[in-house]
Amino acid sequence: MTTVVPTVRTLSEAAAALRGREISATELMEQVLAAADRHDDEVGVFLHRFDEDARARARQVDERLAAGDALAPLDGIPLGLKDILAHPQGPTTAQSLVLDPAWGRAEGHSIAAARLEAAGGIFVGKTTTMEFAIGVPDPDKPFPVPRTPWDLERWAGGSSSGSGSGVAAGMFLGAVGTDTAGSIRIPAAFNGITGLKPTFGRVPKSGVVPLGYTLDHVGPMARSAADCALLLSVLAGHDPSDPYSARVPVPDYPAALIGDLTGITVGVDTLDRFASGGTDPAQPGRFAAAVDVLRAAGAEIVEVELPMYPELTAVDIVVMLAEAHAYHRGDLLTRWDDYGRGTRIILAAGQAVSGADYVQAQRVRRVAAARVAALFDTVDLIATPTGHLGAPRLDSIDQHEPLSVLPSLHTPYWNPLGNPTLALPIGLSDAGTPLSMSLSGRHFDEALVLRAGDAFQRRTDHHLALPIALTKGAR
Repeated sequence: MTTVVPTVRTLSEAAAALRGREISATELMEQVLAAADRHDDEVGVFLHRFDEDARARARQVDERLAAGDALAPLDGIPLGLKDILAHPQGPTTAQSLVLDPAWGRAEGHSIAAARLEAAGGIFVGKTTTMEFAIGVPDPDKPFPVPRTPWDLERWAGGSSSGSGSGVAAGMFLGAVGTDTAGSIRIPAAFNGITGLKPTFGRVPKSGVVPLGYTLDHVGPMARSAADCALLLSVLAGHDPSDPYSARVPVPDYPAALIGDLTGITVGVDTLDRFASGGTDPAQPGRFAAAVDVLRAAGAEIVEVELPMYPELTAVDIVVMLAEAHAYHRGDLLTRWDDYGRGTRIILAAGQAVSGADYVQAQRVRRVAAARVAALFDTVDLIATPTGHLGAPRLDSIDQHEPLSVLPSLHTPYWNPLGNPTLALPIGLSDAGTPLSMSLSGRHFDEALVLRAGDAFQRRTDHHLALPIALTKGAR
């Protein structure tokens, strides 16, 4: 009799299958490693793989299962780690020739990685990122070019590129990303998965290469909101090593997923007036249908207008440039050519931001935060498109104008505010690539944001759709 090993698509399914003895941790690990063997050369997910360590850890989980031991929340779950988070199993490069390897060795474990491993998660490798979590792919540098598995001629998004494409391609079931202007939510959108930028300070940033000190967020990426809830339940919580880490209680996120939005008011802004880079013909209909699903789940839908949208988007860019330049100034002066073309252009632009500009941006930030807080006095959640377009073709990206990828993406707005924001797939564009909706909530109300995402995904299957481009010769 042949035993059929089930193929699991979500982290939550895998956790249940492991506990139900439907699959072993070793079998699960071999599935994801086989997917990496088949497709990583095409998709560009990994900078470093930890195959043997991952297999050894999976065997240890199976031994605990055989002994009847209780499993930790993430025992046996294969995970990816963005390569700006330190981990002792491999070097931390930030996908750059510039970062001193001694930095990662000195840091050892980032807090996020240590927490996931303590909960049983198994890292299968370090994933591609845009250099120092900013910029666009530079094919002249000795690193993989990340592609979305939905169309191998298109970008996986940045900067948590491999974390997004690796989940979509089945090379791990969850991942860690970071987000300063959309770096969790953009790859989630372009790869058809779910990604959460938690509240600023919800997840400690210790052991993470900084980009914008007051804008950086660490968060989970996976197929579903339920998966992100499980990951966040492990990642969240204060740690004294991070001065920005918030001393706020961590609720039971999985328990909040009740599948219903009765009594919840969702404010909707299409942001069509800010789609300066264009709109995919399918996007308005996909977004309207997604809002209808929220209504069917019990939510009251009202129209709203995001306050100070252009101003907050500009604040995010100004603050990010200034803070990033402060970190990189010395290396830019001495190692200019070691940076990728797009990265050095963006980082050098921080030189043009004066102290007065930075202070004024922070003043505008406070005014806008008060206005958004007032809006949340009238609604519980805000729904917008994550962007009006799907993943761009790699040959359309201009190395000399790297920020040109941002028009028609709406992610930078939420970083200066720090509100939790979830990106989740809503169907395909006319080009056959994923489109996405964002749900934002009050500070530290990730439970409601995830509840809404889960309610949506219980009524749709966009998050379970598998990419069609993963065949040899697809390019």
